Amino acid sequence: MTKSIHDFQDEHGRIHTWPSDRRRAHQLAILDYLTGLLDPGVSYDQGQVDQLLADHSTLPDPSVLLTELVEGDYLATDGQVYWRADGRPGTRPSGERG
Repeated sequence: MTKSIHDFQDEHGRIHTWPSDRRRAHQLAILDYLTGLLDPGVSYDQGQVDQLLADHSTLPDPSVLLTELVEGDYLATDGQVYWRADGRPGTRPSGERG
């Protein structure tokens, strides 16, 4: 992704602003960035995903990020757990890195 997300991050690297729909390329760059924080093949429960988004965002409602990640096919879910859409779930339990 060639678009920078720097304009949408605070001094700690957290997303502070969600770009408008006119800036879709920036939205996609942010989604790529957030997806990269998750390990392929690892399943994450709702609390873990919420915490990750809270740790890397200062948006008043970080659920917009989760919605965008799922609707954009960056994350997949079965309603109970989430995983990167480019990795099969259940390969490793969350927290275990390989």
